[in-house]
Amino acid sequence: MSVTQQYLLDTYRARQHGEPAPPAPGTHDWRLVREWRGRREFAAVLAGRPARGRLRSALRRRLSHRARAAG
Repeated sequence: MSVTQQYLLDTYRARQHGEPAPPAPGTHDWRLVREWRGRREFAAVLAGRPARGRLRSALRRRLSHRARAAG
């Protein structure tokens, strides 16, 4: 059974039971990729490895903000 067929079957069953339809296949793929990348970068920072991308700059801003607030 393909993903599309399974989605159509799930949608049909949800409609029969008066439940909301499930999200279409691929609806949340990019959000999942962004979350996975963020967790990977965060783990790299905790392990002392260089992080790449937005998380690195966000962590730098947060650390510099904390340093200014403490001193």
